[in-house]
Amino acid sequence: MFSNYSRLLAEYIGPASMSYSDKPEVSKEEWMNRLEQMHIQRGDMNKLIMNYLITEGFKEAAEKFQQESGVNLNIDLNSMDSRIKIRDAVQNGQILEATSLVNQLHPELLDNDRYLYFHLQQLHLIELIRAGKVEEALRFAQEQLSEAGENDPTVLHELERTLALLAFEEPTKSPFSDLLQQAHRQKVASELNAAILKVEHDESTTPRLFNLMKLILWSQDELDKKKIKYPHMTDLSTATIEMK
Repeated sequence: MFSNYSRLLAEYIGPASMSYSDKPEVSKEEWMNRLEQMHIQRGDMNKLIMNYLITEGFKEAAEKFQQESGVNLNIDLNSMDSRIKIRDAVQNGQILEATSLVNQLHPELLDNDRYLYFHLQQLHLIELIRAGKVEEALRFAQEQLSEAGENDPTVLHELERTLALLAFEEPTKSPFSDLLQQAHRQKVASELNAAILKVEHDESTTPRLFNLMKLILWSQDELDKKKIKYPHMTDLSTATIEMK
């Protein structure tokens, strides 16, 4: 769906089909008919899916999909094990373990990416606060993070937001409660996963599927600028297409 929709948008934007751009409105029926006429090779779709599974570290799903689709791999799936173990440790709040695993796998990674290292330390501080270890959290912030905050305004701001959690009896109900949500762990895990992937494969760390979604949003914005009324993909998660 995403590939076909992206190609259809490109046709309406591209100079080769100026007749489309001359139309002030495209009906949903016409749009869906054009969409159904487009054909993407199954092999290309399989590669798109496999790229997502490998990049995001879903080894078991990648193995099963490889068996079912027969898509050729340019990576040993067993090489994903360490990356998956690190990701799981971060998502489970075991930050010191994750940091140790990263240093064993790629000793120079965190030395070369200090902002990533700060995010891991910040997450460890958050886990101390979550556990109610106030004194240990303050000591860790003073000994490990205060210097980083002095040298970088962005880091200082993030550190201040984190320490502000200590001012509330129920941090989960504070204005900074987003730091305690699982989504924040996942954000750091994704950042770390991308950094490891970059070191190991020296290629784009963003799944191609995500780039395709970004292309759809950009293309729709371009057509909107031309004031063409057409069916929009209003929800990328469900691929819902509606007149707007």
